[in-house]
Amino acid sequence: MTDLKDIKGFAFDIDGVMTDGGILADLEGQLYRTFDAKDGFAVRMAAMNGFPVAVITGARSQSVRARFSGNGIPPEDIYLGSRDKIADFDDFCSRYGLKRSEVMFFGDDVPDIPVLLEAGIGVTPADAAEEAKQAADIVSVKPGGKGCVRFHFEEVMKAQGKWNFDVNVYKAKF
Repeated sequence: MTDLKDIKGFAFDIDGVMTDGGILADLEGQLYRTFDAKDGFAVRMAAMNGFPVAVITGARSQSVRARFSGNGIPPEDIYLGSRDKIADFDDFCSRYGLKRSEVMFFGDDVPDIPVLLEAGIGVTPADAAEEAKQAADIVSVKPGGKGCVRFHFEEVMKAQGKWNFDVNVYKAKF
């Protein structure tokens, strides 16, 4: 497992990681998710402090793109409808000149296992599928959608002295 001080980027799945996995659907087929605001703030802190961040999800909802574009993730780093997460992970790494070992990846289920195994640090929420937990380097004490991402983003940035909030940068970027 990579040391926290060597992490240069983050990537994560959505359902079960940034959410608790619950999805509401209306009669028109529109899907609704709830996100923890503290997880979202951690994504903003990473973006403000120079960490590339990617969303790699099987979800196809444009609401996911809207949510994370507003948190500082460029549209090209939001991989919707991902069916080969390792290929998308490699594309993200290549775009930023990152080695797989320099990225912390968050996943919660079977489709995430290839990336959990190859990332520098693979993290699952406490309530992840058992197979994903077995593939991960870290099983978080936090469940999906309840601060898992915040806890570990903050841990990395504090280890590197980069958990710094600059109100002027925040106002300019968000």
